[in-house]
Amino acid sequence: MKLILKLLAGIVAGILVGLFAPDLLVQILITMKALISQLIGFTIPLLILFFVTSGIANLPKNSGKLLGKTVGLSYLSTMGAGAMAYLVASQVLPSVLHSPGEVSDAVRTLSPLIDLKIPPIMGVMTALAVAFIFGLGITATNSDTMRKLSDEGRNIIELFLSKVMVPSLPFYISGVFADMTIQGTVFSTLKTFTFVLVLIIALHWLWLSLQFLTTGALLGRSPFKLLKNMLPAYITAIGTMSSAASLPVTLRQTQANGVKKPIANFVVPLCANIHMSGSAISITSVCVAVILVTGNATVPSFIEALPFIGMLGITMVAAPGAPGGAVMAAVGLLGSMMGFTEAMIGLQIALHLAQDGFGTACNITGDGALALWVDKFADEAVSGETGVTGTETDATSSEQVA
Repeated sequence: MKLILKLLAGIVAGILVGLFAPDLLVQILITMKALISQLIGFTIPLLILFFVTSGIANLPKNSGKLLGKTVGLSYLSTMGAGAMAYLVASQVLPSVLHSPGEVSDAVRTLSPLIDLKIPPIMGVMTALAVAFIFGLGITATNSDTMRKLSDEGRNIIELFLSKVMVPSLPFYISGVFADMTIQGTVFSTLKTFTFVLVLIIALHWLWLSLQFLTTGALLGRSPFKLLKNMLPAYITAIGTMSSAASLPVTLRQTQANGVKKPIANFVVPLCANIHMSGSAISITSVCVAVILVTGNATVPSFIEALPFIGMLGITMVAAPGAPGGAVMAAVGLLGSMMGFTEAMIGLQIALHLAQDGFGTACNITGDGALALWVDKFADEAVSGETGVTGTETDATSSEQVA
């Protein structure tokens, strides 16, 4: 919550500087924005390389088909949520959002005082390809040295994000809004904030309702009771904005829904890193809003956006536990696949972080639904192997598989 307050303060400061401060002060903010933007662009490939490599290399071993089903369910849920959000946002938002071309304020532009370039060491897709090769290779060869290298690289990047990048975001956002203010587009942009955030939270709850209604109907459980049991985890995630910080509560509430402890211990920590349905909803919805507000491009059709949605579910694997990890991992895709400019990326980050807690809450609450399915798969796997039925299977099957 402190980060949200700092971001709001950055927005207000940026607008006030753009309206009343001398050009030199505006240029200082714009220069800070440009430098931080270069750091973001440099860091994203490293984030993808180390986090995705480490995430794949540290998937639980000897779990067989159960692991495959868990990963498959997580990816389908993440991609399905992103697809639903894009379809809804691309239909709803164009009728209520307008590009700044309608704004009649005087337009002027200022350049950064220093134009410093920090080229990334590799492209986003290259980083993703290398991460998959090494992640799968580490798993196949069981190389402890390479696994330790990927883990320590991940820790270094996470430390850089938490100590440098996240604290600098209020200054970055302030520079973005100061720039928009002098260009005369800031107030038309601000009008979209409330509506977009309300739409995103509504889509979160729509997806959670679909998850638990389907789970309850097919497993013969009350979806309302299942969802009610997960509410403490949902509320915890809103405050912490971190799946990792919410993990103890998520585990407890998942077990309260009847998921056996070994299965909960297996599924919940894994899904905290790979199941990002709420983040996918947030990023795709904000993406459509930013395109419409900036007027820099037309909204791609659903078919055109589908590759972006599919890649989004992969790049967010093992996104860092620090607030804003998902959108930072997605920045590279927004630039390479959706054609986002620096200003568009700044808006994307600001809008996403304003609701980051709700996206995280949707992620971890959905983990509870996936755990119920994996628990069911475990029961079916053991009963199929042993031929045991009834209460005896229910009491022992999940523990045997886990």
